[in-house]
Amino acid sequence: MPNRLSQETSPYLLQHAENPVDWYAWGEEALQRAKLEGKPIFLSVGYSACHWCHVMEHESFEDAAIAAKLNEHFICIKVDREERPDLDSIYMMAVQMMTGRGGWPMSVFLTPDLQPFFGGTYWPPRARMGMPGFEQVISAVKDAWENRRDQAITQAAALTERIQQMSSQATGDGFTLASATLLHDAEAKLEQLFDGTYGGFGQAPKFPHAMDLQVLLRIWRRKRRPEILHMVQLTLDKMSQGGIYDHLGGGFARYSVDQQWLVPHFEKMLYDNALLTLAYLEAFQATGEPRYAQTVRETLDYVLRDLTDPHGGFHSTEDADSEGEEGKFYVWSRQEIIDVLNDDQLAERFCYIYDVTEQGNFEGHNILNLPKSLEQAAAAKGWDPIELASQMKAAKQKLFAVRSRRVRPGKDDKILVNWNGLMIDAMSRAAAILDEQRYMNAARLAAEFICDNMKQSNGQLLHCWRNGQARFQAYLDDYACLANGLVSLYEASFEERWIDEAHQLIETIRRHFADRDGRGFYYTSDDHEQLIARTKDIYDSSVPSGNAMAATVLLRLGTLCGRADFLEAARGVLDLAAPIMEQSPTAAGQMFIALDMVTGPTWELILVGSDQNDDVSAVLRDLHQRFIPNRVLAYRPDADQPDGSNELDAIFVGREAVDGRLSAYICRQFSCSRPAVGSDAIQRSWERIAQSEE
Repeated sequence: MPNRLSQETSPYLLQHAENPVDWYAWGEEALQRAKLEGKPIFLSVGYSACHWCHVMEHESFEDAAIAAKLNEHFICIKVDREERPDLDSIYMMAVQMMTGRGGWPMSVFLTPDLQPFFGGTYWPPRARMGMPGFEQVISAVKDAWENRRDQAITQAAALTERIQQMSSQATGDGFTLASATLLHDAEAKLEQLFDGTYGGFGQAPKFPHAMDLQVLLRIWRRKRRPEILHMVQLTLDKMSQGGIYDHLGGGFARYSVDQQWLVPHFEKMLYDNALLTLAYLEAFQATGEPRYAQTVRETLDYVLRDLTDPHGGFHSTEDADSEGEEGKFYVWSRQEIIDVLNDDQLAERFCYIYDVTEQGNFEGHNILNLPKSLEQAAAAKGWDPIELASQMKAAKQKLFAVRSRRVRPGKDDKILVNWNGLMIDAMSRAAAILDEQRYMNAARLAAEFICDNMKQSNGQLLHCWRNGQARFQAYLDDYACLANGLVSLYEASFEERWIDEAHQLIETIRRHFADRDGRGFYYTSDDHEQLIARTKDIYDSSVPSGNAMAATVLLRLGTLCGRADFLEAARGVLDLAAPIMEQSPTAAGQMFIALDMVTGPTWELILVGSDQNDDVSAVLRDLHQRFIPNRVLAYRPDADQPDGSNELDAIFVGREAVDGRLSAYICRQFSCSRPAVGSDAIQRSWERIAQSEE
């Protein structure tokens, strides 16, 4: 019989709906029962694309004997970390304190008062390879609760107090922002961690670190050191050539289990593909290399094809597993390649270029990757590079068509506001930089969907939508990521309604999430469910921290709208985070992006006019091709636009089209130089800004 989770909307919870475990979703019914019966809570946290979550389910949660013990002695609660990142954050902090490490599945035992007293991650059902068995863990926790309960409660109270202290810690107290020093130290740390052979940072497993690459591009723009640009390019090239990249369908997997980017953990996450899109876009602007634009197009086309909801909005993840095997959807045998291509020369060339061998490079199968670029392969073999590129394109299309008939990995099709905000940002910027209308349309549809379906009557957001139902109060990063995406959508489309929406989101952040001391924001709102701690999200994880995204959009919107109070709030966040930037720069990539904007110069670029002699599109296309990360952009055909956003009126005051011609006002810190008039003069101004090293 299905358990209570069959009534949930989360794909992860629904995966457990047939378990013999008497699961509850997190809610009042389960929490009250724990208190009434005096039973501890077994809290299990994971997500739908998590491979080891699937393993623990099959080994333990489908085991009738284990389920019986859990049901008899505990109140069992299953949580989707993507629906409830607030719970995940608090109890992950507890697990890390108890064990020195974290991860998913996360398994925590709580008192009826929700205080953690024992925890870990994956446990096999029975002891093996030095790990205790889950049955053994259950028995030990049961024994502790029945025979040493006072000790367990005391331990839980002490751990909870430590979590509360860390959550309310006055980080950055008395710290003076020293932008140049912090950026220099971040550069040195990233150089120290850089893998000069394969790119990226550290050894195995290896994660993309997209935000750190963006930080390096900003430092390179200031210093013009070729070594810095080399770190970015080597990393981006090795990733897009490696097995972490889907050479047939586009898009990136979560991370590589090896140092060479060859064997991915095959799950694909919406946020990784959004963040990596931004890194490749900025590298394209900085270098002009077409291969980076191609990677962006292939990645976003994957999102449009496979992760876009018919209603608008973007789905969350694709699983690593299909038919019970990790990576089965993506790998090939050499014979399969030969059979599909049905052309000996073409198959031979494809196998040479994409590292396909009889023995394989992954458990007897082949993960497609490029040990050499097409140009290098053509040179090594004496093949015509243009002909080779055409052949490989045709071969990939055939293989993709065959792969599409395989059993696809499972998909988590819920729509999360924070991750959608990241993708709206990426789609909007790609639309402008690559001049691709389909990305603009996708960004607009996603923004409209969220604003129409995931807002409450009081203007506050809900975090998650699936199957027609929006749920859970939104978190700080929902508001900040969405607002940031809407600012990018405005700068790509000049539809001023998005500035009004972003402004409303920022005002909600300031009203409901702000710390009273003016330095930073809490992760949950002041009217959120009361948990054992109210945390501040400052450290980047796989996604930017809520505070870092808040600082970023406060700076962008404050500069666009002339709001000194927004700029001051952003500086408060940076002051809060300065010690983290100093001590752990790789955990603060997005914060460094905001710091770079504060350090400046930050340019206010205001275009006015629509004279037929001047091609507005050409002027904007020229600007978007240039790497000028610290700038905001506003455009009106007429500075006096009655139906425009009131929030933008300040930036257009006194800025008219000179002699009726397209005019650009280039300003810094709200002080403007004489306007550049006409397309040629404006584009020369863009060139001067792009070459500026201040």
